[in-house]
Amino acid sequence: MDFSAKLPTEDLYRLLIDAVRDYAIYLLDINGQIISWNTGAERFKGYSADEIIGQHFSVFYTEEDRAAGIPQLALATARTDGRFEAEGWRVRKNGTRFWCSVVIDPVYDDQKKLIGFAKITRDITEQKSHSEELQAARDSMHHAQRMEAIGRLTGGVAHDFNNFLTAIRFSAEFLKRSKDLPEPMKHYVDVIWDTTERAAQLTRQLLAYAKKQPLQPHVFDVRENLSALRQLFEASVGSSIALTYELGPGNCTIFADPGQLESTLLNLVINARDAMPAGGTLTIAVRHIENIPSSTAVSNKPEGHVALSVRDTGTGIEPDILTHVFEPFFSTKSAHENSGLGLSQVQGFVRQSGGDVRVQSVPGQGTELTLYLPAAEPLLRIAGTSIDKDLSHAIGAQNDILLVEDNVMVGEVVFAMLKDLGQHPVWQKDAPSALRALEKNDGQFDIAILDVVLPGMNGVDLARQIRTQWPSIYIALASGYSDVITGPEAVEFPLMQKPYSLDMLRQVLRKGATRPHAAP
Repeated sequence: MDFSAKLPTEDLYRLLIDAVRDYAIYLLDINGQIISWNTGAERFKGYSADEIIGQHFSVFYTEEDRAAGIPQLALATARTDGRFEAEGWRVRKNGTRFWCSVVIDPVYDDQKKLIGFAKITRDITEQKSHSEELQAARDSMHHAQRMEAIGRLTGGVAHDFNNFLTAIRFSAEFLKRSKDLPEPMKHYVDVIWDTTERAAQLTRQLLAYAKKQPLQPHVFDVRENLSALRQLFEASVGSSIALTYELGPGNCTIFADPGQLESTLLNLVINARDAMPAGGTLTIAVRHIENIPSSTAVSNKPEGHVALSVRDTGTGIEPDILTHVFEPFFSTKSAHENSGLGLSQVQGFVRQSGGDVRVQSVPGQGTELTLYLPAAEPLLRIAGTSIDKDLSHAIGAQNDILLVEDNVMVGEVVFAMLKDLGQHPVWQKDAPSALRALEKNDGQFDIAILDVVLPGMNGVDLARQIRTQWPSIYIALASGYSDVITGPEAVEFPLMQKPYSLDMLRQVLRKGATRPHAAP
C-alpha cells in the first residue's frame, strides 16, 4: 500500500528533505539561527542536528567572510531582492574548507510576514577543481599558441630587419673606407656602425627567444670552453664575488653552437652578479648525467646529457616570480637596464639545441639555473694546422663571384662592396637566373654567395645543386632568418648571418681563394 496515504504532508516533506544527501537543506529564523537540519547537511558539513540547531549559520563561513559581514549581507540580500545566490568557501566542523553553491530564499507566512529563510548548500569542490584544471589547460594552450605566433612574427621581422641592417652596415663601411670623409663626419659614421651592432644583437636575441636562430654547432668539451672563458667571467663579476668551478668527470662533450653557449653563460653570470650586490659566491658546475630529472620538454638520449649549472648565493627569486622568468619581456630589472629577453633567449637556445633548462631558487639563499644539453661522442684529436690558418692573409686573388640576393637594397651594397674589393661579381636575384648564369659561364665561378630566402627555390637547395654540378665552387650562405637554416641541415655550408660585416665578407673571399679545387 502507498505509505503516502498514511502519513501527513508535513512528514512526507521531512522524509523528502532527509532523503536528499547531496544538498544541505535547512531553515533559519529571521536572525540567522539554524532551526532545522537534514541528512545531506550532516554528511558534508559534519555537524549532527543536536550539535548545530540553535547556532548562527555564520559558523560555516570563513573568518575573513565573517569579519567582512558576508553572512548578514546574504540575509539582507535575500530579504530585499527575494533571493541570494553565490559561490564561496565554507568551513566544515573539522576545520577543512570546501567550495559550495549557496541559495537563500525568504520564507513568509500566510500574512506575507517574513518568518525566516530556507537555505540550500551544495558542495561543488570537485566541479570547481575540474573547471580550474580545464581552464588551466585552455590557458596553457592559448599561451603556447600565442608564443608560437610571436615566434613566427619574430622570424619575419628579424629577416626584414636584418636586410635593412645589412644595407646600413655596408653603407657605413663605404663611408669609413673613404679617405675624403671630413673628421666630424667620422664620428657620426661610428655612431651608425655602433647602433647597427646593437640592433643586430637585439634581432639575435629575438631569434634565440623564438628558437629560430641559425645555429652553427660544433662538437666540443664544455670544460674546455669554460677554461677559455674564465678571464671574461672574472672581469664580469668583479672582486666582491668569489668565482668557483666544479668540473665533474665523464663525457662532457656536446654538439652545440659555442658562440651562443658563450653568450648564454655570460648572460647567466651577469644575472647572478646582479643578484649579489653585496658580494657572494658564484659557482659554475659541469657534470655528465644519464637522465634529465622529470623532463617533459625533451626525451632522454642514450648518450646522456651534460648538466651545466650557474649557482649563486644571492637574493633568490620569489615563487610567484619564478614561474614567469622564461617569459619574453618579463624582467625584474628596470626597463632601461635590459630588453627582458635574457632568460627567454637562454631557453630558446637550449631547446633549439635539443636540451632543456631548469631553475631553482630560495628567497634569501640564492638561485641555480641548469642547462641540460645532449651529450655527444668526443672528437678524435687530429694533428695538423687549422683550416682557418690563411684567414689573416690578404685576399690576394681576384675572384669571379656569383651573388644571389633578391633584396635590391642589400644586393646593390654587397655588389658595390665586392667591386670595391677588386672582385668580379655577377648579381642574380633568384635561383633560376643564377643557374642560367652558371650554365652560360660553364660554372666558371670561384665563389657563390647565396641568400637563403629566395623566391621559388631557396638558397640551401640552390647550394646543393651547385655543389653537385660544379663542386669546385666555394659556397657561402647569407640570411637574416629562415626556417631552412634552423635545423641540422644548416651545418652543410658556411653561413653569414645578416647583417654581416666587411670582415665576414673578407673571410669568405679568403676561404674561397684558398679552397682545394676539385679535380676536373
